[in-house]
Amino acid sequence: MRANFIFSEVWIGLRRNLTMTIAVVITVAVGMAMLGIGLMINAQVTMMQGFWYDKVEVSVFLCGKNPTMPSCKGKQISAQQTKELQGEIQGMAGVEQVIYENQADAYANFQKSYAANKLLVEATKVDDMPTSFRVKLKDPNNYQPIVQALQGKAGVSQVTNQKDLVNQFFGLLDKLRSGALAVAIVLVLAAALLIGNTVRLSAFNRRRETGIMRLVGASNLYIQLPFVMEGVISGLMGGVIAAVMLIVAKVFLFEEIARYFAFGSQLGWDSVASVITLTMVIGVFICVLASFVTLRRYLRV
Repeated sequence: MRANFIFSEVWIGLRRNLTMTIAVVITVAVGMAMLGIGLMINAQVTMMQGFWYDKVEVSVFLCGKNPTMPSCKGKQISAQQTKELQGEIQGMAGVEQVIYENQADAYANFQKSYAANKLLVEATKVDDMPTSFRVKLKDPNNYQPIVQALQGKAGVSQVTNQKDLVNQFFGLLDKLRSGALAVAIVLVLAAALLIGNTVRLSAFNRRRETGIMRLVGASNLYIQLPFVMEGVISGLMGGVIAAVMLIVAKVFLFEEIARYFAFGSQLGWDSVASVITLTMVIGVFICVLASFVTLRRYLRV
C-alpha cells in the first residue's frame, strides 16, 4: 500500500510538472553528455600521450636533389658525407639509435600516414621525399643539445623535433577538454537549479496532501521520498539519453579521429562504458542532492 502511494505521488508530480520535468531531463542529458565527452577526451589524450611520447624522435632532413633550403646552399649531400654524419650523430651523448631513411622508405611511411588522403598520396612521388635520419633519444625531453648541434651542419637542410609538433596538438586537445568540462559544469549547475525549482513547485502543488500526511504522523523521509524519486527518475532518463549521445560521439567522432592515429592510441569501449557509468551516477546524485536540499529549505516537515 505504501509503495503504491509513493509511486502514485511520483506519477502525479511528474504529470503536473511535465514541462519542467522535460527541461530537467534535457538539461541533465546535455550536461552529462558534455561531461562525458570531456572525460573521453581526457582519456584519449592521456592514452595518446603515453603512446606517442615514447616514440617521438628528432628528424634530420638531408639535402637531396635540387635542394631549395638556404642551409643546403644548392648542394646535394654525398654518400660519404651521409655516412660520416650518421657516425657523428650516433656518437652524440643522449642518442639511443640512428636510423637512415631513404626516399623509398620515406614514401612508404608517407603513404601509410596519409592513407586517408588519397589525392595527396597520388600527387606525391618518390622523388619528392627527402632522405633523413630518425634519431631516437634516451630522454625525449633532452632534445635541445642534439637539435642545436645538428642545425647548420653541412648537408643538413632541416632539423625537426617531433615532440614540439606533438605538444602543439596535445595543447589544442587540452583546451578542447577544458572547454567541454567548463560547459558541462555550467549545465550541471543549471540542471540542479531546475531540479530544485521543479521540486519546490511540486511541493507547493501538493501542500494539502503533505499537511494531511504530517497530521497523521508520517515521517519526514516518507513525505520526502516521492519528491526525491521524481529527481531520481529525471536523472536516470537524462543519464540514458546522455549515454546514447556518448555512444554516438564514440562511433562518429572518436573513431573517425582515430583513423588518423596509430592503432595503439585508440579509445576503447571499456573506457566509454566507464564514462557512461560515471556520468549516470553523477546525474542521479545531483538530482537526489538537489531534491533533498530544496525540500529541507522549502518543505516544512
